[in-house]
Amino acid sequence: MEIPRYPDSRAILLEDKPLLDRFFAELQPRISEFTFANLFLFRAVHDYRLTQLGDAVLALGRGWDGSPYFLPPFSGDIGAATRELLARGLTLYGADDLFLARHLPGVEAVPDRDNFDYLHLREEMALLNGKNYHKKKNRVNYFMVRHRFSVEPYEARHLEGALAVLDEWHRVRLALGPSALEGEVDGAAEALRLYGELGLSGVVLLVDGEVKGFALGERLNRETAVCHFEKGDLFLEGLYQLLNREFCRLLFTDCLYVNREQDLGEPSLRQAKLSYHPLELVRKYRVKKQSEG
Repeated sequence: MEIPRYPDSRAILLEDKPLLDRFFAELQPRISEFTFANLFLFRAVHDYRLTQLGDAVLALGRGWDGSPYFLPPFSGDIGAATRELLARGLTLYGADDLFLARHLPGVEAVPDRDNFDYLHLREEMALLNGKNYHKKKNRVNYFMVRHRFSVEPYEARHLEGALAVLDEWHRVRLALGPSALEGEVDGAAEALRLYGELGLSGVVLLVDGEVKGFALGERLNRETAVCHFEKGDLFLEGLYQLLNREFCRLLFTDCLYVNREQDLGEPSLRQAKLSYHPLELVRKYRVKKQSEG
């Protein structure tokens, strides 16, 4: 289906995957938003829509607070399209340091800390060696000695159990109060159903044969995997540590890094992500039209 010319736009379709996959393969992005699956699965939450400006294809979207923005263009004359949209008063979201250096040198950009991606060495996460991970390894061991468990590659036969885990996770989160994390639920459910079509891989953690946790992700670039969803029983101590370890140990073993996405400003999630000692926080910025004078 043809992509309309700006200011017109249209929704992202499953049929757009080959085209966007090609763009992202050429870009070799570092930010977690830049995969087809991410854009497709969060198309409702962020109102992602495709448009063309000149020879550039890009996505328009909305933040968790509903504020409109555009993502860095995927193709064509990226710099020209970006400058034109900024001049029209639109806000750019998701520009990383490399994008700014290439296309907007010297432009004032505001760091968006809540959306920085957490980048880790995959092997470090898979082994949990050293004093930095002593507590993580202890929690994994705590879980392993107390439960009859198994870890398997995610397949369609796990769907019903994984959806039940997601429903229970959502119920508990709602009881804790409003959270941006709730926006993930529909996307995670669709990812579980369409993992094959979307090119996602995952692991499931079973206790006594029953699914108690799952993690789904994909390749982000040649050296990096990205984990989009990690959900499990919040009352099983050590489950999340084991689930994260097994995702990194069993999947994308040719990747040097794993991107564990952002914390969305959730204090508990930020604390949990920082406790894994990220190699780097992949900085993302917002840019608005520069004031005159």
